Amino acid sequence: MPTAVTIGREYLPATDAAVAELVLLHGWGANRDIWRSLLPALRPWANLTLLDLPGLAPGMHQPDLDLEGLLRAIESSVPGPAVYLGWSLGGQLAMALAARRPGKTTAVITLCSSPRFTATENWPGMPAATLARFSQMVADNPVTGLRRFDSLQVAGAARARDLLRSLQAMRGRCTESSLDVGLQWLAQLDQRDAWSRMAVPQLHLLGDNDQLLAADIGSAVDDLLAGNTAAEVATLAAASHLAPLERGEEITARLYRFLHARGRLRQADRTPAPVAKADVALSFSRAAPRYDSVARLQRDVGLALLHTLDVLDTQPGTVLDLGSGTGYFCPELQRRFPAATYLGLDLAEGMVRYARENHAGADSWVVGDAEALPLASHSVDLIFSSLALQWCHRAELLFAELARVLRPGGRCVFSTLGPQTLRELRAAWAAVDQHQHVNSFLPLETLHRAAQSQGELALNVTEQVYRMEYSKVGELLNELKTLGAHNVNRNRPAGLSSRRVLQGMMRAYEEWREEDILPATYQVYFGSLEKL
Repeated sequence: MPTAVTIGREYLPATDAAVAELVLLHGWGANRDIWRSLLPALRPWANLTLLDLPGLAPGMHQPDLDLEGLLRAIESSVPGPAVYLGWSLGGQLAMALAARRPGKTTAVITLCSSPRFTATENWPGMPAATLARFSQMVADNPVTGLRRFDSLQVAGAARARDLLRSLQAMRGRCTESSLDVGLQWLAQLDQRDAWSRMAVPQLHLLGDNDQLLAADIGSAVDDLLAGNTAAEVATLAAASHLAPLERGEEITARLYRFLHARGRLRQADRTPAPVAKADVALSFSRAAPRYDSVARLQRDVGLALLHTLDVLDTQPGTVLDLGSGTGYFCPELQRRFPAATYLGLDLAEGMVRYARENHAGADSWVVGDAEALPLASHSVDLIFSSLALQWCHRAELLFAELARVLRPGGRCVFSTLGPQTLRELRAAWAAVDQHQHVNSFLPLETLHRAAQSQGELALNVTEQVYRMEYSKVGELLNELKTLGAHNVNRNRPAGLSSRRVLQGMMRAYEEWREEDILPATYQVYFGSLEKL
């Protein structure tokens, strides 16, 4: 039975309408972080799958690894037909995947890659003996071998020293791993016949100053693919082997133009989200000065969420209060984690301004969207988010962002509202008209699917029903308005409801009365999300 291959996976849904599934494969001696500088230009239009590949990425030990097993593992990590973008050895892997399953490959783009890395009598490349000596160096001393390889990668770059620092920062301190198998693949792979025959659209981008590949590799690839109408070859001017770090904008622009010209971009789904984030931000900004005066439920739920932190056995270095609102929970989070950097982030600029004015001891207050966090990857140890995530209706995008900013082993504890929230008010409005008067919230199964789509998140959720009590419906409506949590759906009726309709709704709500009490139900999910 084949040995199971473990790869690292990060899935980032498009921030706008997705027109492509794009899988990014790094080269030998690197990891998925090599692509970070390209993400701002790619994410508006592509769902991205970033992989860390054993045999290529330092720090990933995988016994008994073979190329067939790695290709199978990549295929199992990809969400259906996709475009593959591979850099260096990653380009050869992308072409191997396309050759295996052309029906599952929309297109292939290689970057600084060759169908055969080593030289033959009729093919330019690194002498086989040179690669063999380098492979032995890596086997004897991986640290020395990687340093030598880095010097070859930055050769020809205009900012070689800066690129070297960036490359080594991405890799971190992990160097011990089974990298020799990747070098064996470099020595053995010969894909010239497959490249020349492949009918899948392919674009091969080469660096003009790439000194790791042979100087005449461009003309050799041109000649090889001369009869293949599915293939294009182009050169990136003044680019070294580290083109992803030097020519990110040019690469993404060429990639998009190629896919568009080849008809490989699908029709975009322009269906708007049910809630406009600008409306949510404006509503809560206006509510900031009076929010705490009516936030009974928000305090109770937040305190219950804080108690879930009692089981933490480590002290986080950075705590993100996501949806921090007025900053109400800032003092308690700082008391619990006095050595941590506290960061409060909220969608509403008015809330952030109020929190900054009233909690001067916080390290930082930031305006930002949970579905597009303005934070570096792997920068947060603990996320605390109480009754904020219900305003995010793209759960996959939300969980992708949480996974991106959390460090391995990091945790997010959150509370959010379920679809049965305010069921009494929803039913009362439904009795008088067909408009949407109550905000809608995502069901639990949607949250679970979103977490599972990431592959590196473990989600546990419990549910608790809270019941608020009022003597009149008007008290509930005024509270929602003061909180800024009134109807912000795109499908809400224009203008104010007529007096007749409003009175009809209030009469319908009276059917829920229990003696002197009108109840309002809140379905609350308490979640704990751990990054594996």
